[in-house]
Amino acid sequence: MSPAERARAATTDPPAEASRFVGRRHEVAEARRMLSRTRLLTLTGTGGVGKTRLAFRVAESLERAYKDGVEVVELATLEAGDLLAATVAAALGLRDVGPDPATMLVDYLADKRILLVLDNCEHLLEDCARLVDLLLRGAPRLRILATSRQAMAVGGEQVMVVPSLSVPDDGALPPRDIARHDAVRLFMDRAASVWPGFSLDTGNAAAVARLARRLEGIPLAIELAAMRLRRVPLEQLARELEERFDVPAEGSPSALPRHRTLRATMDWSFELCSPAEQRLWARMSMFAGGADLDTAEAVCAGDGIDPVEVIDLVAGLVDKSVLVTEHGEAGVRYRMLESIRAYGAERLEPAEATALRGRYIDHYRDVTEGRRIDRLVPDQLDRYRFLGRELPNVRVALELCLSAPGTAATALDIASSMWSYWMLAGSPTEGRYWLRRGLDQVSGAGRTRAIALCTDSMLALRQGNLDAATPRLEECRSMAEQAGNESVLPLVLRASGLAAFSTGDARRGQALMEQALAIHRAAGDLAGVTVDLYYTAAYGSMEDPARAAVIGEEVLALCEAHGAILWRAYAQLSLAIAAWNLDDWHRAEALASEAAEFTREVNDRWGLTQCLELLAWTACARGDHRRAARMLGAAHTLWQAVDSSPTRLWYQATWHERCVERTRQELGEREFAAAFRDGARHARTSCRS
Repeated sequence: MSPAERARAATTDPPAEASRFVGRRHEVAEARRMLSRTRLLTLTGTGGVGKTRLAFRVAESLERAYKDGVEVVELATLEAGDLLAATVAAALGLRDVGPDPATMLVDYLADKRILLVLDNCEHLLEDCARLVDLLLRGAPRLRILATSRQAMAVGGEQVMVVPSLSVPDDGALPPRDIARHDAVRLFMDRAASVWPGFSLDTGNAAAVARLARRLEGIPLAIELAAMRLRRVPLEQLARELEERFDVPAEGSPSALPRHRTLRATMDWSFELCSPAEQRLWARMSMFAGGADLDTAEAVCAGDGIDPVEVIDLVAGLVDKSVLVTEHGEAGVRYRMLESIRAYGAERLEPAEATALRGRYIDHYRDVTEGRRIDRLVPDQLDRYRFLGRELPNVRVALELCLSAPGTAATALDIASSMWSYWMLAGSPTEGRYWLRRGLDQVSGAGRTRAIALCTDSMLALRQGNLDAATPRLEECRSMAEQAGNESVLPLVLRASGLAAFSTGDARRGQALMEQALAIHRAAGDLAGVTVDLYYTAAYGSMEDPARAAVIGEEVLALCEAHGAILWRAYAQLSLAIAAWNLDDWHRAEALASEAAEFTREVNDRWGLTQCLELLAWTACARGDHRRAARMLGAAHTLWQAVDSSPTRLWYQATWHERCVERTRQELGEREFAAAFRDGARHARTSCRS
């Protein structure tokens, strides 16, 4: 199986909607109408009323109306407003957004006709308002559909209050009239999922109508109630709800407000749980990104929950619709809807919260260290996918560490151990955000701070920010010379080598890399050796291509021997660059094509961008100038996406300029521009053209 095929096999498809969308025809039509007349539409309403599902359905119905696409950004798991712009950029496929992701977003969206959906804005309302205002001012063809419990108060904003589902009027009605109401239709749909064959008839119509009215047509409340049919008959369920809510006689104007109705439904659902289920509900609310069973056992067991009980307790919460199951290639994960998760967090007792947070932090410190992708291991790709799934939970752990006294060093350990994830996922901005906050709290000359300084400098260099990297490196270099920090020295030498390369001083860069490599070889650190070799081969290729080719072969052999397929693509890229500089463009093209296919599969835009650049040169060399122009156009789009350009990489700048000049000369300005635009439009797949 090729690396690309292995990548496809490991890919987890996004989870399908947990249950069928019911009703809302009028609301979908109204939202579409309003979006045709405004550039910012915010769907507001109480928790559990269905804002998210409505927004997604509207977006789905409008996909063909926006030539540059419909993009959805889910913000429920994001708690740091400082990361908002970077998160939106990442959702749009923009990587390495540098120190000013908001400006990069504006530049990217300036000429795009896109519908941007921002879901769950209420906890980041001020940050969302500022970003939305900036984007709308700078991107005149952009439209935004947002969901929030509050309006953003941005100029030009239109607000649509999402109502509860329609419910039947009081009084005896025939089943066909009751069934016309969306609240009834939703209840029947969910009831049928737990009670096969359940249908509306003259015998149960009155009870269903009472339930729909008691729950005021709130979708989440209806779904929670419907799951109770697994345990009790319909009439008993209706009585339980009437007693629970203590609603006055029908027709009274003093019915419960909708938010109190949802709260009462959750209280009722909570009290129907066993004490152990209640504890697990509260503890599982810690997981912003959901959790698999092993993680739930590791973090939530103890203090009243035996580890062997967790599987049955999880099953009980799934039965009650407290937990939602998501099936993927990696197995089953369990998550909570945001309203249910927020309720669970409220029910977490302060006395157990401290111990739970400690277990949570310890778990994610161990996970990020144990799943590092800068190791020469055959499950590199699985680790990368795993960290991507767990990122919302890792963020919670980092925030917990940085918000409590004495634990900031653990945050530095977590953020530093993920350095290669931040690189490969195109998220150096986020990595530096956590490192900066931790470094502000952790002083001294210990190893943890030294490694964090070095990591931050590497990420800054990845962004092309030498000014930010230099003082970090200087401090780290002095710390590496102190006793106890010896293992930091080769990391400092590597980063210093990259800094030298970035200024065009190839000889000094190679010398520093050689020193780092010697230390890693002496220590038997194969992972360190592989990274050092890659940078030496790729960055030193122009200075000494023959030697770079030999080193590249060693990197490739190491990756293949250990099954490290993520790094294998970069080994191929370094070899391709060396082959090009040795005038062997046939081999350069073959290597770059295979590396491009793999990096495209795993959405590594940094690697793909460099591969496309090299493929443009090889196409030009063999006289296929139209393909060269398409490759240049595709590369240009991705260079923008990674906030970089070939001129930032000194070893690519000269060849890029020569390729552009010759291709433009051979095709003529008009034909070159047409092919360039075609490549830009098909940037993700053009490596196959």
